[in-house]
Amino acid sequence: MGRVVFFDVDGTLRAAGTPSTGAFLAGRKGDFERVAAAESAYARGEMTNQQVSDVDATGFAGLPTARVDVWLDELPLIGGIDVVVGHCRQRDWLPVLASLAWTAVTEHLARRFGFALSGGPELEAVEGRYTGRVLTPWDEHDKRDAALAVAAEHGISPSACLAVGDSRSHLPLFAVVGGSVALNASAACAAVASRSLVTQDLADVIPLLEALAARSAP
Repeated sequence: MGRVVFFDVDGTLRAAGTPSTGAFLAGRKGDFERVAAAESAYARGEMTNQQVSDVDATGFAGLPTARVDVWLDELPLIGGIDVVVGHCRQRDWLPVLASLAWTAVTEHLARRFGFALSGGPELEAVEGRYTGRVLTPWDEHDKRDAALAVAAEHGISPSACLAVGDSRSHLPLFAVVGGSVALNASAACAAVASRSLVTQDLADVIPLLEALAARSAP
């Protein structure tokens, strides 16, 4: 394994200008405004991700897990995801989802496109239905630590890792990897990234990843 490349989900794989994965699912379960308000508070630094997760989780109570997975088939995504995953695999780079999205979301995308996983916040489910409780809380530091643990499992140092993200939740990971790309990102995220890009096609990130990889040997 030559490198590990970490990809965020919301704002990165999700199509720009569309609701977050949490808000998308909230629209299906009928509590969009409540979840969107909590996510906005997180973006302003007024709520933790665990607090947002607790708010969001209650709306899942009683929902079949299979129904949520079907809803995710309609998730609006950026173009070129399959191209980028294929490029990573051809280069012997491991593409990994490192996200604060629910594991129901990341596991769906991993099956669909061939990503590896690094964990995330998990909804409690009993006998195929969500309970409305958070089984595993997660924050941006957990995201960083779990991502680096995946790299360590493959014998890859943080300096040989690359990351693509868009928001404050990716900043701890950006601070420790060898190169980073801010994709359709907030100003704070773009300010600390190695490269910045605005696009509706994830394949446009490939030349930037290649340039970052060329700066140092894996």
